[in-house]
Amino acid sequence: MMFVLNVASAAALLVWSVRLVRTGFERAFGAQMRVWLRHSTSNRLRAALCGAVTAILLQSSTAVAVLMAGFVSAGSIGGVSALAMLLGADLGSAIVALVLNSGLSAIAPVLMLSGVLIFLRSGRRAPRQVGRVLIGLALIFVSLDLIRAASAPLVDSPGARAVMAYFGNDLLTAFAVSAVFAWLVHSSVAAVLLYATMAAQGILPLEAALAMVLGANFGGCIIALLLTWNADPTVRRVVWSNLGLRGGGALLVLYALSVPDAPTGWLGDTAGSAALHLHLGFNALILVLCLPLVGIIHRLAQALLPDTPSDPTSPQHQSALDPEALAQPKRALSCATRELVHLGGLVEGMFRQSMTLFGQYDETAAARIAASNAQVERISLDLRVYLAAIRAEDDRDRIVARAFDLVGTGVSLEAAADVIAQAMVPLAAQKSMEKLRFSDEGREELTAFHDTVLRNVQLAIAVLMNGDPALAEALVEQKDKVRDMASTLEARHLVRLQQGGEDTLRTSGIHLDLLRAIKTVNGSFAMIAYPVLNENGKLLKSRLASG
Repeated sequence: MMFVLNVASAAALLVWSVRLVRTGFERAFGAQMRVWLRHSTSNRLRAALCGAVTAILLQSSTAVAVLMAGFVSAGSIGGVSALAMLLGADLGSAIVALVLNSGLSAIAPVLMLSGVLIFLRSGRRAPRQVGRVLIGLALIFVSLDLIRAASAPLVDSPGARAVMAYFGNDLLTAFAVSAVFAWLVHSSVAAVLLYATMAAQGILPLEAALAMVLGANFGGCIIALLLTWNADPTVRRVVWSNLGLRGGGALLVLYALSVPDAPTGWLGDTAGSAALHLHLGFNALILVLCLPLVGIIHRLAQALLPDTPSDPTSPQHQSALDPEALAQPKRALSCATRELVHLGGLVEGMFRQSMTLFGQYDETAAARIAASNAQVERISLDLRVYLAAIRAEDDRDRIVARAFDLVGTGVSLEAAADVIAQAMVPLAAQKSMEKLRFSDEGREELTAFHDTVLRNVQLAIAVLMNGDPALAEALVEQKDKVRDMASTLEARHLVRLQQGGEDTLRTSGIHLDLLRAIKTVNGSFAMIAYPVLNENGKLLKSRLASG
């Protein structure tokens, strides 16, 4: 029992450490990384390189897939660039596995000590996250050493040898088990590192290790597929294409390995190195063979997975406002909060779609936004009526005050929806009708600004869901940053205006109005943070409480 517990805990530490590194990078450099990622897709080669570098930094190709899904849904990048990005990310995750299994474990104590000192001594968010990354890297090396130590008894265990020998003789089962494991831990990097370590210990036969590495590649595609299952067809086409290329390629290589006396000696001198080299070589081969064909592959995916016909009418919504819950005020507030989360999701969808209209105006998409706005108004009214009916059990109860806060949140969300439907959409229609185009610099600035506010919108919904005061503080800090960013972008536009660029001159009014509209949406969502901060004593009149 202790043996199983030691191996399982070491593997769990490995999975958690990989996620720790990814979380640190996302929190410290997520904004800059998203902007860089979106702007680095001018051609398929650059997109692939960008995807590989991002996967190396985030220790995950799945994280790149999630970022890609957001960009494609918002219309920031096209499907061809997105597919190239995913192929590059697969190679990047293979490089990560090879590097982490190298002799760098000797510097683990230095990484751990530096990470802890930086995390504890720094008061700023970004340096603390860098410390988190260093701690995560150190723990990856520690977990690999623990796996080696904990699995050593398996070498002399007849039962373990029998199971591993079975995997060596049944490559399809080994492949399937590995794919499921990679999906369960949501990390193909952690899975490949585990297999390579066990193979280097002599526990996994070479054939089984190679099959399980291929299975981890297939499982990595399944992770992204399930995470984007309900996404737009534009996103699902990219993810399904990646599954067909990477997953289908893994099955083909597995078949080649099942041929008797298949040559594997060129992969490396040891089973562990051979597993890692196969992982790297396989993803590099997929990238080299498929990158020139991504345009054809994406057109084929469009034919197999066409866009679903859009319905401009608003969908039916099952309200969370249960009248029977009014007899229990706390339960009624919970119902109202769930309805507000749905309301926030509707407005987020409107905001996400709005920016695509400035690239190519679509009457159907504009009608969807208008229908969503009408639905937001109906839900907001129902919510106000529902909250007004909540009564506190005694004077000391904060139920009524909490209900009042939720009413204010609903009004803020409705105001954001009005800005999107009645300001941003008409601006896009005007730009299309007058056949105007933003300058290249102006378009990039507006897109980056929209992307920044979209992340804040998602952060605000998270605050609404869990009431986390730390997230609420971050949301208020972002409000100040957005205000400063808007001022900077407005100044840059005025400089371009003085330079006399034709596109800048013709679109100046639309550019500035759009800038202010996006800023207003951010302000409306930032209002969600203030009741949370006030309730936790972190608000002093008009500013955050220190300490």
